[in-house]
Amino acid sequence: MSKINSEQIKKYYNDILISHDKLKNIVKYTPLEFIKRLSNKYNSKVYFKREDQQIVRSYKIRGAYNNIININKKDIYNGIVCASAGNHAQGVAYICNILKIKGHIFMPKITTKQKIDKVKFFGENFIDIKLVGNNYDDSYKSALVFAKKNNIKFVHPFDSIETIIGQGTLGIEIIKDMPDVNYIIVPIGGGGLLAGICLAIKNINPNCNILGIDPAGAPKMFISLKKGNPVKLDNIDPFIDGAALKQVGDIPFKIISQYIKKVLLVEEGKVCNEMIDIYQYEGIITEPAGALSVAALEQVKDIIKGKKVVCIISGGNNDIKRYNEIIDRSMIFQKLKYYFILKYNNSISILRQLINSLDVISKNNFILFNINNTQSFFLEFKLNNINYIKKIINCFKQNNISYENINNNYQSILHIKRNYLINNNSLYLGIGHN
Repeated sequence: MSKINSEQIKKYYNDILISHDKLKNIVKYTPLEFIKRLSNKYNSKVYFKREDQQIVRSYKIRGAYNNIININKKDIYNGIVCASAGNHAQGVAYICNILKIKGHIFMPKITTKQKIDKVKFFGENFIDIKLVGNNYDDSYKSALVFAKKNNIKFVHPFDSIETIIGQGTLGIEIIKDMPDVNYIIVPIGGGGLLAGICLAIKNINPNCNILGIDPAGAPKMFISLKKGNPVKLDNIDPFIDGAALKQVGDIPFKIISQYIKKVLLVEEGKVCNEMIDIYQYEGIITEPAGALSVAALEQVKDIIKGKKVVCIISGGNNDIKRYNEIIDRSMIFQKLKYYFILKYNNSISILRQLINSLDVISKNNFILFNINNTQSFFLEFKLNNINYIKKIINCFKQNNISYENINNNYQSILHIKRNYLINNNSLYLGIGHN
């Protein structure tokens, strides 16, 4: 893949400056907020770039606005089309309302009512929502067909230089507020935000270290940088929905690969831990992708000592219904909750007596049920001490119970619960101890 020459990079930087000036009456200049707790923890100066404070509660409004205002005036009044399962759709909807143009927004059928309602709220009568397909890729393909058929401009959420330039305005604000920043930590979805920040920051402060963060369950940029070109993943964990894409954009990759040689991976459970801590200590609601940058601090604690660090809180659009899963994943990450598939030849009554006899499982916190009338059983339990798991494993071995720890496959956990937990006659809620 050919590099972008220095003249083109300089032009992109100037375009970001122009865009920042144009955006100032539409997009909020979000603050850099000093975070004392994390600064003390990591012996550095940690700041949050609060993009959750945008009117649509994410940075996506920047790229959406810059993209749309750069569409030819004759074309823009034909309307625009986009595909999104969340934040980009809200940004586009808001801009359509502000500019009084028609927006056709394609979203997957599985999109939550909360997200659909927020898009409607921001777009009002200026948007038309089309629920198509079972995932973003399906919606994206349908949106492109619609755009071509109706000769309408498609507003890409990340694989567009105009979108990237809009996202880069965030970097201009960071460098204005903190010219000597040492590290900027950036979540990666399709790569538009990271590419924009690279273009903005590296032209002003080339010594600033920019760290990109992928979710461990969707390591698309991590693998692409290793391979030297954008790679499409076969399977991903969709939990961190703002960053859980199978492939980064070609244009963002071309820019990012000139500035960054590798990115960090952060486990989904670690992100959940940080979401909870950020809410409990700072009173900030983040979405999973919004906490990715903070969740990476532990990995870089040695190199950020004494440095100025900016974590980009990219968004705060989190559905309250997700908090059960967030808490669950956090406990799994802390090794305080476990899910097992057990193989046992005796009855469930004998098995539950064995489990119930253990004095290390938290009170009222285990569930046991048979899977599809087989010799397979699903066991869920919580612990008060991470070391107690050894006693449980020994119990399995002593009683010839085959076991599989499925903590690392949360999609399987969800599948089993959805398909076998409801109306299961063998369901047993354990008494536990402690």
